[in-house]
Amino acid sequence: MKVSYLMLFGGFIIGISSINAQEKTNLKLEEAINLAWTKSNEVSLANTKVETKKQELQSVKNNQYPDFKITGQYLRLTEATVDLQFNAGAKALPVPDQLLIGQASLKVPVFAGMKIQNGIKLQDNLFQAENAMASKTKEDMAMRVINYYANLYKVQRTVELLKENQKSAQQRVTDFIALEKNGIIPRNDLLKSQLQVSKIQLSLDEAMNNETIINYYLVTLLKLPTETKLVVNESDLIGFPKSALPTDEQPAFQNRKDLEALHYQEKATQDNINMAKGDYYPNIALVGGYAALNLNNIITLENAMFFGVGLSYDISGVLKNGTQVKIAESKALEVKNSEELLKDNIRIQVQQAITNYDLAQKQNLVYNQAVEQATENYRIVKDKYDNGLSDTNDLLEADVEQLRSKISETIAKVDVIQKYYELLSATGQLTQTFNSPIGTKI
Repeated sequence: MKVSYLMLFGGFIIGISSINAQEKTNLKLEEAINLAWTKSNEVSLANTKVETKKQELQSVKNNQYPDFKITGQYLRLTEATVDLQFNAGAKALPVPDQLLIGQASLKVPVFAGMKIQNGIKLQDNLFQAENAMASKTKEDMAMRVINYYANLYKVQRTVELLKENQKSAQQRVTDFIALEKNGIIPRNDLLKSQLQVSKIQLSLDEAMNNETIINYYLVTLLKLPTETKLVVNESDLIGFPKSALPTDEQPAFQNRKDLEALHYQEKATQDNINMAKGDYYPNIALVGGYAALNLNNIITLENAMFFGVGLSYDISGVLKNGTQVKIAESKALEVKNSEELLKDNIRIQVQQAITNYDLAQKQNLVYNQAVEQATENYRIVKDKYDNGLSDTNDLLEADVEQLRSKISETIAKVDVIQKYYELLSATGQLTQTFNSPIGTKI
């Protein structure tokens, strides 16, 4: 008898998440995804990184503005010796006991080897790259929620089917008890029917355990109360209009946010090269300011205005800078190679996603037919059994096949939608789906 493979039903569950409560809560898929985008730690961290890059960009932009400084000092002096270098007469000079110095200076950068402008471009590209990675995090989070929802629906539907089958199996045991008492069937047939009930109960317990685990993971991700128990309806996953399916990797090259992030990182490395080359040039700035000095009893200096041009040139730095330029160029090459590697991986991921989606559709058709075949087979075997033309083994095996086909049909139906979303994710179109008017109809 092949009843033993009921134990394999638990393998269909790849669970994550669920929550126990007195009443079940139905949360639409798009609502759950938007909740994850708002509440999840991963998305919050990604948004924080974006804000950090934004502030770093603003900090670099501030370097192009003038520097204005005010300094002042008040110093007490000991018995200082004053020696004027000109004839002050025979009169002895007083001894000063305090010194006051005040200065205000203004520096306006004019030329710094284009390092300021390239620094701004570099930080802007890094900011855009972080923005793209935050979008990729949102897309990954949406895919996680979809998988949780799909797996939760699979296990909940499996529990329903097992409970239905358990009722019919228990009724069969009741009928067999009466038949065995009347000597119509041997005791061995009764034991086989009772064994099937036990195996169904084991499979049911395992499925319910998986449901609890998946539900808990999901509510934890969505930051819902831990007592929440979610229920997923078929319409949450199945009933939605599909957009045109991608057939190659071109949409991925246009929409993948991780690839976009590398594009910006590559631009940033070019800016970094230009900044390194900027050390070959001098720094020029306009300078101006005001100074005041008071050495009491000796001299007072007021309204000392000054202005001019400042020039600085690190000669030794120019000789050493070639190494820094080579380092920057090497880092740019690293990013370029990473981009090409990612493109290769994207081609593989998209092709795999297309193939998996086609396979899921084919399997769904087969399992739909299998349900019809298994149902008809059970009806025929049941008629034969009632007429004494087949034994208990045949009856129980046909019953298990019918149950197995129904569970497989449920899983195959949801697999189609999972593979469809995975294909959208592989081509970078998943977030657009849920942000678009079509997405809101899911």
